[in-house]
Amino acid sequence: MSSAASVVVPIAHHELLVLLLQIGVLLLAAILLGRLAQRFGLPPIVGELSAGVLLGPSLLANVAPGLGDWLFPQETGQMHLLDALGQLGVILLVGFTGMHVDLGLVRRQGSRAAAVSIAGLVLPLGLGIWLGLALPDRLRAEDADPFVFACFVGVAMCVSAIPVIARTLLDMGLIHRNIGQMILVAGTIDDAVGWVLVSLVAAMATTAGLTGGDVLTSLGHLGLVMLIVLTVGRLIVRVAMNAALRSGVRGMPVVVAVVLVVLSAAGTQALELEAVFGAFLCGVLIGANRGIDMRSLEPLNTTVVTVLAPLFFATAGLRMDLTALGDPEIAAWALAVVGVAVAGKFLGAFVGGLFSRVTRWEALALGAGMNARGVIEVIIAMIGVRLGLLTVEMYSIIVLVAVLTSLMAPPLLRVAMNRVERTAEEDVRERRVLELSGAAVDEEGPPVRGHA
Repeated sequence: MSSAASVVVPIAHHELLVLLLQIGVLLLAAILLGRLAQRFGLPPIVGELSAGVLLGPSLLANVAPGLGDWLFPQETGQMHLLDALGQLGVILLVGFTGMHVDLGLVRRQGSRAAAVSIAGLVLPLGLGIWLGLALPDRLRAEDADPFVFACFVGVAMCVSAIPVIARTLLDMGLIHRNIGQMILVAGTIDDAVGWVLVSLVAAMATTAGLTGGDVLTSLGHLGLVMLIVLTVGRLIVRVAMNAALRSGVRGMPVVVAVVLVVLSAAGTQALELEAVFGAFLCGVLIGANRGIDMRSLEPLNTTVVTVLAPLFFATAGLRMDLTALGDPEIAAWALAVVGVAVAGKFLGAFVGGLFSRVTRWEALALGAGMNARGVIEVIIAMIGVRLGLLTVEMYSIIVLVAVLTSLMAPPLLRVAMNRVERTAEEDVRERRVLELSGAAVDEEGPPVRGHA
């Protein structure tokens, strides 16, 4: 057999054409609807998800089925090409989120925020598992183990979304308030624990015939990953990133950061933990390196936030079928899931805040901020589909939770924070940041800021 005979045939002409049109149409729609959402004071993710919803089975497939089937054919190979781009985007997005984790802030506020985080994890996790066991079989994928499915629902109920929380606090001028800082720290802890839980459930879902030994193996893999991160992983990241910065080659820090994040994702995926878990941990290590000027990674941030992330969310929207909510039974269970998600997270963070000795209004602000799921919830929903745990209906419900909780956060935060007095420490902190950014500062009064 000649060597030429073993060459893999490239992607066919028609498949490539469809892929290019899918990328162009989805990205254009995501950008336009994302900007429109911002004009109305909504998170961009709402518009980006809506792009996929409008182009998917919820609308286009019903209004113009011929066009919908041609542009987004339900063929495994074609959809996997689009999914591959989306997966790269989400891996880099989670990695970049990890880079912005402020470990110093975690150390300073960790003891107070720990109670908020623990309560905000345990209560919704328990309620979510109970709900997952109660959900009807039609919301669980055919071959999914009921207990693993319930655990997955529990994890989906207990996560927070640092990117959405941080953006909301920034837009509302609350990022430098004491409660804003505590929300960030508690959300960071939730994010880290959330990825651990997702990885454990993923390992359970991919193990045929779940046993106690399988769970121990998963925990062993998790322990191995954490050991590597705290020892040789930290060294590798520091050496590689410092060498990239010293090279003087334009864009080299970006290339090295992408390689490190992707290989870390591959490592955790190989251990049957989730790829995004490795990406997140690698991002934390990159951000923790004090020798790295994060401005050198701004091109990566721009590419991920403006191109890859909107494409991923639009692709996620394609899998939503809102027409399923027309079924009274599905609609009732959707309300139940949203209610449990909001009540569990809100009450958990509220109670944790009271244990941390904050005021009632500050505790309400903690609950409102921690309740935002956004980006992370959508990513977890996609993971559930890939693991074969969720039906289209259940996937749509979980993404609906992501959207509704992100929309609820700003007005609830505004109501609570309007009743929380500013402190001199908060004014000093905000003034320092404004001075560093070159903004004008009124020497007589508090810094100029957005309305809470």
